[in-house]
Amino acid sequence: MAWERELDVCRRVAVRAGEIALEHAARGVSAEQKADDTPVTEADRAVEAYIVGALREAFPDDGLLGEEGARAEGRSGRRWIIDPIDGTRDFLRGIPLWSNLLALEVDGRVVVGACNLAALGELYWGARGEGAWLGDRRLRASSIDRRDRAVLCLSTFSDLARHRLAERARSFLPAFWAVRSFNGCFDAMLVASGRAEAWVELSAASWDLAALQVIAEEAGACFFNFDGGRSAHGGNCVICAPGLEEEMRAFVGP
Repeated sequence: MAWERELDVCRRVAVRAGEIALEHAARGVSAEQKADDTPVTEADRAVEAYIVGALREAFPDDGLLGEEGARAEGRSGRRWIIDPIDGTRDFLRGIPLWSNLLALEVDGRVVVGACNLAALGELYWGARGEGAWLGDRRLRASSIDRRDRAVLCLSTFSDLARHRLAERARSFLPAFWAVRSFNGCFDAMLVASGRAEAWVELSAASWDLAALQVIAEEAGACFFNFDGGRSAHGGNCVICAPGLEEEMRAFVGP
């Protein structure tokens, strides 16, 4: 199997990261506000510290990029991208849709990723050429190609009113069978597993998207940025079933 050692470490570390987060949650957590007005907890910092230590031990030549400040230049041309707790607001409120995200980027391309929805007991993972999986079940994107039969997920409805897509959304969204908003990582995994057909993320960082990209693409879903690119560093994205790609590109495009 390609990336066998990287996958083994990635999955093991993601699972332990989730256990650490749950241990903090059981004791009770409070948040501080970061400069960008997003919350951070001691659990976020503790989980990132664990992940960084485990990855440095396993792959000392690899670089690191983490949401809570981990930065390290590597010597291998590879970099691990880390979101210790994706969905800190959900984590704080006891909503079980947060995850631990780990991804390996090689020469600018994400090749391995894990999304651990620890509170749900669901570990999603994928690697280039190896497919995408939930545990031992292979994931397949939906074959639905009609909006009136499709489920659309949209992150942060509260931001939509200020976004350039707001006016388009008024006519575009009602055509779907259902529109839902959970948490970005959970929304993305719904699409990767064929339970929803599209996810729109208006604004996101590299650590929010890297792991989700490789899992979704290996499940057969499409990943693209609003400008048409295919980068985890693009600042936004759509993940969708292939049959809806053309319509979704038209919705978010210039």
